Order: sequence, then structure tokens, then C-alpha cells
Amino acid sequence: MGKKIKLADISTDPEEKITKEEAAKEMLGLTEKLAEIQNKLYAQKKYDVLIILQGMDASGKDSAVKHVFSGVNPAGCRVKSFKAPTEEERAHHFLWRVSKECPEKGMIQIFNRSQYEDILVPKINNLIDDQLVKARCAEINSFESGLVRDNTILMKFYLHISHEKQLEKLQIRKTDEYKRWKYQKEDIAAISKHDDFAKIYEYIFEHCAEAAPWNIIPADKKWYKNYLILSEIVQELEKYEIHYPKVDL
Repeated sequence: MGKKIKLADISTDPEEKITKEEAAKEMLGLTEKLAEIQNKLYAQKKYDVLIILQGMDASGKDSAVKHVFSGVNPAGCRVKSFKAPTEEERAHHFLWRVSKECPEKGMIQIFNRSQYEDILVPKINNLIDDQLVKARCAEINSFESGLVRDNTILMKFYLHISHEKQLEKLQIRKTDEYKRWKYQKEDIAAISKHDDFAKIYEYIFEHCAEAAPWNIIPADKKWYKNYLILSEIVQELEKYEIHYPKVDL
């Protein structure tokens, strides 16, 4: 069981005194550090890294992928976006489509949405009951614990955006020609259920934290969200003995 988290008690704005310019400067150094760690990770092939990005619609998951991982070598990094299950995926166990996308040793894998969508969306739409939600949480805990035992470095991020900022971004998607392609009518319904999604996320934070804790990232300011995610990733990876393998010449 993880600790109880009440999203309403956590600010969606920056919680530390750092300016946008200072964060941008720090990100340059952090980007270089992540690139160096990735090179060692890829060469060593002892660990793999799985980074899960969750958040409500318009919370900035795509932006995080673009900016946080801008310096990594594409050969050692993959991104998988989990959307509504296909007919084939629905015919399998809900973890089937997730498990086959997990990284091999030496790789960084980013999940833009993840196994948690199979709790969130069905519960919001009243397709599963509380008993099945509890059962799926237990299965996810076992699944993630198995990955960690096999030297997967697992990091989970929730991008915490306010309802007001969601509505603002939705309006931009409707009016900005460069972002209009992202606009979907379903977004309106999803954003209108902000509080319902928050309650389910709070349950997930408490009941799906056995293998790795959740990092709650204030996401109303894009620059701060990206800086904080990158900082947390580098800080976590530096805890591990990731180095170039010794070569006997």
C-alpha cells in the first residue's frame, strides 16, 4: 500500500523558487547527464528503464516526451502510446499489450499512458466494479514487482494539471491550427469528469505503489513540469551502478 495522496491538497503550480530561465539552464546540464547515463546503460546491459507518464487529458505527456528526452540516443530509447484497446488487444488479458512493450536490457522505454488506462477508463464508464478495480491493482503490483526483480528501473509520474488549465488547453486545441489535430470531441467529456478521474487516480496511488512510488508533478507550467521530470529521472538513475562494462584487452 502506498501513502494516501489527495490531489486537491497538492499545487499544480511550481512548488520551488526557480525561474523559467534558471530551469532552462539546469535542463541543459541534466540533459547531458541523462545522455551519458543512457550510453552506459546501453553498453552495460544490466538494467533497463521503464518510465510511465500518466495524467489527465491535456496534462502535457507528449510535451514531456519531446523535451525531457531530447538528448537521448534514439537507438536506445522507445516510446509507446497506449490508446483505446484494439479488437485484438481486448481479446487478451489487459496486461498483454503492455507486457510485450516492456524494455529489454540496456533500453529506456517510455509509456505515454500505460496499464493504468485499463482501470481508469473502464471505471469512469462504469464497465468494471470496485472488486475488479481492486483485482487489477493487485495484478499490476505483481507485474511491476516482477519487472523490478529483473533489474527494471521503474519510475512512475503523474502530471498534475488543474481543471482550469485543462479547459484553457482545450480551447487552444480548437483555435490553434498547429494543435487542432489533437482536438477530439471525447476530450470535452473527459475533461468534464476531472474530479471523477482524480478520485480514481488517488485510489491507484494508494493501491499501486508496491514496486515504485508515484511522483506527482505540478503540470500547469510546462517548463517546470519538464524540468522536474528530467531532474527526478537523473537523480533516480544516479543511485544505480550504471557504468561501461570492463573490456579485457
